[in-house]
Amino acid sequence: MIRKVLVANRGEIAIRIFHTLREMEIQSVAVYMDADAAALHTTSADERRRVSSYLDASAIVQAAKDAQADAIHPGYGFLSEATSLSSACEAAGLIFIGPKTETIQVMGDKLESKRLMELTGVPVVPLWNDEPPDTEYPVLVKAVGGGGGRGMRLVERPDQLAGAKASASREAAKAFADDRVFVEKYIQNPRHIEFQILGDAHGHVIHVFERECSIQRRHQKIIEETPSAAMTPALRKTMGDAAVRAAQAAGYRGAGTVEFALDPAGRFYFLEMNTRLQVEHPITEMVTGLDLVREQIRIAEGKVLSWAQADLRQIGHAIECRIYAEVPEQQFRPSTGEIVVYEPPTGPGVRVDSGVCAGTKVGIDYDPMLAKLIVWANSRKDAIDRMKTALREFAILGVENNIEFLRRVISSADYATGSIDTHFIERHPDVLRDSSVTVPAVVLLAASLGGPTLNGASAQLQEVWRSGSWRNT
Repeated sequence: MIRKVLVANRGEIAIRIFHTLREMEIQSVAVYMDADAAALHTTSADERRRVSSYLDASAIVQAAKDAQADAIHPGYGFLSEATSLSSACEAAGLIFIGPKTETIQVMGDKLESKRLMELTGVPVVPLWNDEPPDTEYPVLVKAVGGGGGRGMRLVERPDQLAGAKASASREAAKAFADDRVFVEKYIQNPRHIEFQILGDAHGHVIHVFERECSIQRRHQKIIEETPSAAMTPALRKTMGDAAVRAAQAAGYRGAGTVEFALDPAGRFYFLEMNTRLQVEHPITEMVTGLDLVREQIRIAEGKVLSWAQADLRQIGHAIECRIYAEVPEQQFRPSTGEIVVYEPPTGPGVRVDSGVCAGTKVGIDYDPMLAKLIVWANSRKDAIDRMKTALREFAILGVENNIEFLRRVISSADYATGSIDTHFIERHPDVLRDSSVTVPAVVLLAASLGGPTLNGASAQLQEVWRSGSWRNT
C-alpha cells in the first residue's frame, strides 16, 4: 500500500492530485522552488519540500526520500514523460505512478512509436526520414521527441523543406535536447481525437472513451469535449479497439492517451501516445464518474483494474475550457501581473481546477494557464449553454485573459453544430476581435469608480466585483 506520495509538479494539477490523495487517506508532499514558496499548491499538501528545479530528477527523488514518501506522481508536463525521473525512482526503490521506463522511452520517440503501431496494425500517417515525393505535399516537419507544437513546421512546397527541417531541428534541440526531425504527410482539416486508456500490471487494458481536442491555438488544445460530435458507435469501437491494441503493444501500465487525427472522410491515423495524465482528463471523469488519479494510484500499487470494458458508460456531455493569462487578440501574447480578483463560477455541473487565487503573481516562467473550467450537462447543447454562463460568471482582474475569446468560440454557429477541426480559429477570425467591445460592464464600472486599471484595481472595485452587482451594470 502507498502511504505517502510526493507530487513532482505545481499549480492546478498538483492540487487536483492532493484531493484524491486525501480521499484515499494518503499523505501528500508538495515540492516548490523559491518563487512558489507561497503558491497555492505549496500550502495545500501535508508536507512541503524545497527543490532547486522542477526539472531536476535527482533533486525530486531526494526530496521524496527525505520525506519518506513511498511514491512519486509526476502530474503532467515537467518530468512526467522523462525517463530520467522514472528510472531514478526505480533506482531509489520508489514507486513511479506511471508507466515503465522502457514504455516511456519507446512511446516518447515518435518514430519508434509509429513503427510499433504499424506492426500492431494501427493506422499511421505516412512519414519519411528524407524527402517525400513531390505529390505528397503539403507535409509536416516534426520533432522526434517533441510535442505541444514545438519543433513542428508546415511545408507546402519541396523548395521549403530544407529550411523547415533546419529550423525545426534547432527548436527541437533547444526544447527537448534532441534535434532529430522527420517528415509526415499533412492531413487536411483533421479533427484531433484522443482515447483515454488504462492498463494494469496484470495485462488488462481498457479505453475510457474519446475526447475531442480540435479547438487549438498554435497546436495547443484550448477547448476539449466528450463525447465527440463526430463519433458514431461503430467508429468509437474501431478507434477504441485501436487504442487498446496500441497500449497492449507498448505493455502499458497506468493512465495514458492515444491520439489520432480523424480526416473528413472518417479515416483515422495514430499521431502519438502521451504516457501520462492529460490536462483534459476531467471531462472523462465527468461523463464516466471515474477518478483517473485514484486508478493511477491503484495500478501503481499492483492492483487489478477496477473495471472491465463492458462496465463503462458515457453519461451526458462535458466540455473543458482552459483559462489562460494571455491576449488572444494579440497573437495570444502572455499576460503577467498580480491577480487582484479571482471569482470562479459555481453551480450544478460546474467544476473548476485551479492553482491560483487573489494575490497570485503570474509571471513568465511557467505555462500561463490559470484554471480549467469544466461543465457537465445531459446533452451537448445544454453543456454549451452551461459553459457560456460559467464563462460569463468567471471573474478575473489583474491579468488579461482569454475568457471572452473562449465564450465567442463556443457561441459560434459552427461550434454549435460540431463543425470543427484543428483549423477552427484560423477559419473564424471573428473570434479574435477585441474583447473590450463585448464587456462594456467592466469598462463602465471602472470609469464610474475613477478609472482604476486592471493591475491596480481599487478596493471598491474589488468589492463590487466580488458582490456580483457589476452584472447588473
